[in-house]
Amino acid sequence: MSGIGLHTGNNCTMTFKPAPPDTGIRFVRVDLPDRPSVIADIDHVADISRGTTLEDGEAKVYTVEHVLAAFAGLQIDNMIVELDNDEPPVGDGSAKPYVDKLLEAGIENQEADKVYLEIDTPMAYNEPERAVDLVVTPSDDLRITFMIDYKSPALGTQYTTLVDLEKEFVEEFAPARTFCFLSEVETLKEAGLIKGGGLDNAIVIYDSDLGQVEVDRIKRALALKGKAFVGKTGIINDTPLRFYNEPVRHKALDLLGDLFLIGVPFKGHVLAARSGHKANVALARKMSELYKKKKIASRYAMKRSQAFFDIDSILKIMPHRYPFLLIDRILDLEPDKRVVALKNVTINEPFFQGHFPGHPIMPGVLILEAMAQAGGILLLNAIPEPETKVVYFMAIDNARFRKPVMPGDQLRFELEMHSFRRNTCKMSGKAFVENNLVASADFMAMVMDR
Repeated sequence: MSGIGLHTGNNCTMTFKPAPPDTGIRFVRVDLPDRPSVIADIDHVADISRGTTLEDGEAKVYTVEHVLAAFAGLQIDNMIVELDNDEPPVGDGSAKPYVDKLLEAGIENQEADKVYLEIDTPMAYNEPERAVDLVVTPSDDLRITFMIDYKSPALGTQYTTLVDLEKEFVEEFAPARTFCFLSEVETLKEAGLIKGGGLDNAIVIYDSDLGQVEVDRIKRALALKGKAFVGKTGIINDTPLRFYNEPVRHKALDLLGDLFLIGVPFKGHVLAARSGHKANVALARKMSELYKKKKIASRYAMKRSQAFFDIDSILKIMPHRYPFLLIDRILDLEPDKRVVALKNVTINEPFFQGHFPGHPIMPGVLILEAMAQAGGILLLNAIPEPETKVVYFMAIDNARFRKPVMPGDQLRFELEMHSFRRNTCKMSGKAFVENNLVASADFMAMVMDR
């Protein structure tokens, strides 16, 4: 399909092509040398000011949320999207033009298991200063409940709910068009946006007290073609709505497209109030991090423990063995960010025989070693094929020991990763007994082949 981009005003031809399992959605810039591409996931979001922009090196694509909403609504996992410019055609401002093309081409079931992110505990994102709230609760299927409340008489408070993608998306949500207020139009134009926007691809809500004079002024300033008048409905030109609550349905459509950036379909009920792209993408980022944690945990079956990793899982990751494996359990792990680990200190530890007879104290150097091993688990789970790698620690700085650790204590290590470049990582760690800090240090480590 071909057409003009909403914000850039560039003409673009977009071609949908099938892709094998595990490809994901990949946008390919066929107009650039070497045809660079960017995958549609949260790690490649470059801007969310008035739409969702993806970028990876030379490959940059603006305003992808409506296209992604079409994929999400039709439950398409793998697709190559070729573009000969930097922004998909806006069409009529909804997802319907893309949906129509995809349904015309047909959808194929592939010989691969479909993987979902299943929400098992509630999670939330909010912006109190803007009264924005997003909550995701457990559900057997994807559901969306959305509420907006504007002071405009043409909109007021609107509410919608999407319960069944299969039955509702194509007819009830895909046709919902984007909307904006008349007062926003000039500001957007001055910001270099909506170069391809017009009254044929957006619903414009009248929100001025100046009447037709203001409409005429903005029409001249923007060089809009065709008629433009203050409608009786509060919508410029009295453009008829496709649904009585079309604006909030479009908000749900945007949310569906932005949450597609998680990188995997999800099962959960999203309750949204007044959210836009910024909040949607922030929630998608949190859900993506949850998926990464669940994906890591699924690599190592936990049979007898409520831990994130039990000892059997740790043995699969770490090369250490008795008497030098000093981690018993991983309580929590956020990929590329932090890890929480436990070490149970018992009188049976071999080092207590000589450190010290009659007054057993865990050597400080072994507290650091145990902390470093926890960091090694964090680091190894940030790379592919961790079982083929080993972590070498290159430096330990700012080591401090505050209280002795004795038999019967349970050490809790909390480490945060600060940077990871060219296989070299910097992290900081703390060791606690109960809630008392007993040791802390900064580490530098490198990942090497075993």
